[in-house]
Formats: sequence, structure tokens, C-alpha cells
Amino acid sequence: MSKPAIPQGTRDFSPAEVRKRQYIFNTLRNIFELYGFQPLETPAMENLATLTGKYGEEGDRLIFKILNNGLHEKKDADKEKLNAEWTRILERSVSSPIVTERALRYDLTIPFARYVVMHQHELAFPFRRYQMQPVWRADRPQKGRYREFWQCDADVVGSTSLINEAELLCIYQSAFQQLGLPQVAIKINSRKLLAGLAEICGTPELMMDITIALDKLDKIGWDGVVKELQERGIADEGIAQIEKVINVNGNNNEKLAALTNIMADSATGLEGINELKQTLAYHQQIKDAAWQSTIEVDISLARGLNYYTGVIVEVVCRAVQMGSIGGGGRYDDLTGLFGLKNLSGVGVSFGIDRIYDVMEELNLFPPALQTGANVLILNFGGDNETYALQVLQQLRTNNIAAEIYPEAAKFDKQMKYANKRGITYVLLLGDDERMQNKISIKNFVTGGQQSVTITEAINILS
Repeated sequence: MSKPAIPQGTRDFSPAEVRKRQYIFNTLRNIFELYGFQPLETPAMENLATLTGKYGEEGDRLIFKILNNGLHEKKDADKEKLNAEWTRILERSVSSPIVTERALRYDLTIPFARYVVMHQHELAFPFRRYQMQPVWRADRPQKGRYREFWQCDADVVGSTSLINEAELLCIYQSAFQQLGLPQVAIKINSRKLLAGLAEICGTPELMMDITIALDKLDKIGWDGVVKELQERGIADEGIAQIEKVINVNGNNNEKLAALTNIMADSATGLEGINELKQTLAYHQQIKDAAWQSTIEVDISLARGLNYYTGVIVEVVCRAVQMGSIGGGGRYDDLTGLFGLKNLSGVGVSFGIDRIYDVMEELNLFPPALQTGANVLILNFGGDNETYALQVLQQLRTNNIAAEIYPEAAKFDKQMKYANKRGITYVLLLGDDERMQNKISIKNFVTGGQQSVTITEAINILS
């Protein structure tokens, strides 16, 4: 018999890990609610046609497809055909294309767009939603990259105002400030500026090729980008223009001023620059002065998804070696992919698993998250067990997380359990305590022990 295992690129989460992840989710949920966003959930699988063609050629290759099993077919002949197909698949003797009509969701944005189109007459626009669910990608697993991972998105659809972009920047800053992540940088750019770059290179039709190559700058360096640009048909003169643009430096205002001069002959590029200026101006008006993360204009930021059309953002934590921990942008006609035209939207996503890994590496989780119940009542059996259950009920009535050891086991065994669980307080309810209607409380942290009434115990443990 083979040893039990889980698929590569997936993970189990222990109780302690789940508590830490819930800490992240709850922090973000509270911020989203503060900003007026509403919760939403969509199915784990979508029709393959819903997803295909929305993420670019590289993204499409990473979609997990679901094989048809024939159970949904109404005709016996169709069931028999698909069951025979399954048999050939299992025997690894498939020569014909595999039948598949559904897939696991790749992200939360496309399912959100599909939802908006299906429920457009029920929604009040602008519609502000947040969503926290797992997604799947057939990627090569490595540090910070998984095949199953959670995303956490916030989107506004039905408004073209750049106030939305500014608010999403504030949400990023507030979230990472509350979670305690240091050296956070929010990089910002515009797909219109990238389109303008393709125009001044003389190859507007190759905008996506330039974008895909630029998106790899951090991974393969400029020399690698040059090689890829050449392979994608960009002439040396165009590559020289791209190099000139990505070498622009200084603060945000200085960068935008320099880019304005370079993009003087591109109306699209200038429009992108003006949108960046307006977004940053709105953000300056509504940001919290206590926030420590920086916002940086970065012309090399590309965000290689086809549906972005305006301002784009990406978040990194420079305190660790890790990829982006968040990203998003404006999509002017995402719902148009499903027949609902002229409905603009903008959204950002949090990479929950990477954020978790960063916080774990930097030891940023509060110590109190390590355990569930902070109080354990030892079980001495008989009448003492009855007394212990009464005390347990009173503690929980007063909102004190507590548990009782279920068996009247040896004292050492129960104490070892408390120690392994990281319990702070152990309550000893023996004959003396029961007769006096008292509780002996042992503090595992200090080692101290005291005998108190139930009322006093509640005050101590609250």
C-alpha cells in the first residue's frame, strides 16, 4: 500500500495555520466592509468557454480543465461514448481529443464579470464586491507559487471615476499596515502608457508582445527582455525606445514629467500619464498619513493579463525574496466579453498564500493565534466531572473559550496535553474545589496557582 500524499502544488493546513490564515482574512474583510464592499462567492468550476481567451496565451495554458464523465448526458448513447473515452484515458490509450467543457476557475475576476452580466438587473451600480475563495492554475510549483491557492479580490464595476483606483490603493496600504508587513511597495503604471510605448516604437500592433516581455523584467533582466523582444519582432530602434523609457527615474512627479516629454507624439500614452497623475492626486487627498508603504510609478510594470485597459498596480514586500503579493487594474469592457458593453470596472487582488508566507517568515502573526481555547478544565471523574461541566458551561456563557478533557485520564497525561496545545490556563476541580464551590487556576506561563470563586475566575479569564 502506498503512503498517503496530496497533489503537488497543494497543501494541508493545520489548526494553527488555519487560525493565522483566518487572521489575514478577517483583517481584510473588516477593511473591505469599512470601504462599503459587499461579499460574493462563485462556483469552483466554470464553463471552459467562460475562461478561455481571457488571460492571454500563457494564462490559457495554465487553466485546469475538467474531463467530462458522462453522468450529465441524457442519452444512453452519449453516456456510453464518454464512458468508453474514460476507459481509454485510464488505460492511457487516448488518441482522440479529450472531451472537456468545464474548468476550475483561474482567478476571481472573470467569474465576477460573468456574475455581473447574469445579474445585471438585480444590482445597484456602481457595484462594489469583495470575494475570498481558492483558485487553481496548472503552474510549476515553487516557493510562493502553488497550483491551488486563495485569492482575495475587491472590485468596483459600473464607474469610470479614478477615485476608485485611489480608494483601492488606500485599501492596499491599510491592509498591509494592519498586518504589519514592512518595506511594502505598491507599483503603479497604465496599460495606455504601454500602448503609447508600442506606438512610439512604431509597432502599435505588437503592444501585447512588448507587454509580455516587459512583465518578465524582474525575472530575466534587461538582456533577457531584449532577446524576447527581438524574437517577437521588435526592431532595434523600437527596443532602444523601450530602454529609454524604462530607464526613467526620480520620484513619481519627475518620472511622469519625463514620460510626458517622451510620449509627446502619442495621445494614448499621454492619456495614460494623465490618469496616473489624477489617481495619485486623489490618493493624496484620502490617504492616511500613518501608512508606511510607498507608491511608485514603474513603467516596466505590465500585468500580463489581456483584460486590463487603464491603471494597473502590483504590490511587493521587499523585506523577503518573494513575488508579488497583490495586483490588479482597470478593465474598461470586461463584461463586454459576455455581451454587456460599456461597463467599466477596476479591482485589486491579494495573494493570500504569499502574504501568509511573508508573515510567517518575518514572524508577524500575533502569538495569541496559536491556540483555540485558552482554558482547559481537567477531568477528575465522578461528581467532580459533573461540577467541571457546570463550570465549563458558565465560562462559555461568559464568552470564555474553554474545553474539558473528555476522559478522567491520569493527571500527567492531561497536563501534557495542555502543554502541547499551548493552553495558558488549567483549571483543577477536585474534591476540595467542588465542596467549597471554588476553582484552582494554574497559569502555565507564570507557573502560579490560585484558588478563586467562579465569579473571580471569570474576571481573571475574560
